[in-house]
Amino acid sequence: MTMSLHFRPRLFDTLIDYNRKRFIQDLGAGLTVAVVALPLAMAFAIASGLKPEAGLFTAIIAGFLISALGGSRVQIGGPAGAFIVIVYGILERYGLANLIIATAMSGVILFVMGLVRLGSLIRFIPIAVVIGFTNGIAVLIFLSQIKDFLGLEVRNMPADFVGMVNALWQATPGTSLPALWVGLASLLLIVGWQRLGGLLSKRRIGQWMQPVPGSIVALLLATLAVQALDLPVATIGSKFGGIPAAFPHFQWPEFSWASAQHLVMPSLTLALLGAIESLLCARIADGLIGDRHDPNQELMAQGVANFITPFFGGMPATGTIARTVTNVKSGANSPVAGIVHALVLLAVVLIAAPLANFVPLPALSAILLFVAWNMGEWRAFLHLRQFRMPYRVTLLAVFVLTVVVDLTVAVEVGLFAAGLTFIYRISNLTRIEPVTAQDDPALAGNAALIRVWRLYGALFFGAVQLLEKIEDALPPQTQLKAVVLDLKNVIYVDSSGAEALRDFALLCAKKNVRLVVCGLIHQPLDIAQRSGLIALLSNRLAHDVAQSLILAQTLIESASPSPIRGDR
Repeated sequence: MTMSLHFRPRLFDTLIDYNRKRFIQDLGAGLTVAVVALPLAMAFAIASGLKPEAGLFTAIIAGFLISALGGSRVQIGGPAGAFIVIVYGILERYGLANLIIATAMSGVILFVMGLVRLGSLIRFIPIAVVIGFTNGIAVLIFLSQIKDFLGLEVRNMPADFVGMVNALWQATPGTSLPALWVGLASLLLIVGWQRLGGLLSKRRIGQWMQPVPGSIVALLLATLAVQALDLPVATIGSKFGGIPAAFPHFQWPEFSWASAQHLVMPSLTLALLGAIESLLCARIADGLIGDRHDPNQELMAQGVANFITPFFGGMPATGTIARTVTNVKSGANSPVAGIVHALVLLAVVLIAAPLANFVPLPALSAILLFVAWNMGEWRAFLHLRQFRMPYRVTLLAVFVLTVVVDLTVAVEVGLFAAGLTFIYRISNLTRIEPVTAQDDPALAGNAALIRVWRLYGALFFGAVQLLEKIEDALPPQTQLKAVVLDLKNVIYVDSSGAEALRDFALLCAKKNVRLVVCGLIHQPLDIAQRSGLIALLSNRLAHDVAQSLILAQTLIESASPSPIRGDR
């Protein structure tokens, strides 16, 4: 890994040929995304155990920084549903001050990941792990919203799955019918608005409906209904005292190294999840606009945003798929659209914050239930039978552990299981086969004295035992005088494989068997040079099998066997 001093936000490149037409497109897209982000930002904050303004401040500050400094032209940053469970758990266990520290620490980790060019490595996380924890988070988001959706009175909602289910079950008799009706009506309106807009997409009314998100329609109508009918439903004003109509102020938490040590794993979890979410979102955006983002620049931008935002009352932020897709479909073509979206939200906070007091919490819960449903890859469960057992076990294990235990444990177990599966499958693909006189006529008459073995695949720590098959054929069991190893079909050799080859060469020398190696190219040749194997076999290397047989015959007929000498 090499340090990357190349800090160049994508905004600089897009402004080179920027014009009035493109600005108008970005302005319209930014306004549309702001409308979508407004209810989601508040809902994500409330579901995480924070005040609604925490989500708005995150959408404003982090949204601005991610767009201005990021490596994607159209990605929108802000609070995301994937963070709800983690933020709630940190808040419940460590408190608000430590949440600020953990978020800032995750920002540092993200920036360093981008600095040392780890952006591309995030793509190597197996899809089974991604689907497993995404579906698990969706289930936990769904459970976390039942309380406000049903209007239940739960003073302290536990962060763990069992405690959450038990608390909800005990509070179920206190279900509020007005809250339930408001939540159901809001959810049906959101779903119906989206379906109706899709069905009428080719008509004028459908083209008008599609840019308007169903969440904002449901939020407005639910607020008007609650106020007009004077329904006894909890609102933002009654539970949180409203949203301050002012720019967020700087706050410095109480910091100690003792608390920071306990926050290492939560910070790593926030950073890893933020990196995965943002880069997956950026890849989706690339597919929509035919572009390619800079993953390392994106991670550095995410790091800056997550380091600064918590000190101004915000929460963890990352790239958001729904808002990014909305941004693209609304005609955005540069990061200016994301900057406009952040400025519009700031204007809403400064001007229209008092109106948020009347927003009913069941309507926000309905929005998050809809988000949780769309967030999950539920069809993956139906298609499990099409995959092999290791894939099924990995996906289901990550899903269950995310829901029941912890996201960090789930990802660790998932990566460990996926790694073992990969090693097992690659080792099975690696094989060794004898070359007979039928394969190569040059072996005719020499089969008893010379054996040729051809290796395929990767000779790494999980497949070095293949050389034991050849070792068993060495004297005194046979009258073998020479062994030829054909490595032209070996695509990779690691340090363990190189060490196994060295040990085999020394064993052949000890038993007075001439070893000839041929076909070393590309990476296997490089590791052979660096490990000293080339020097050890300096006079026993050949280009191909035919040349190897001539060399082996020469060594056998030679008066001096010139055995390999070497000590480990």
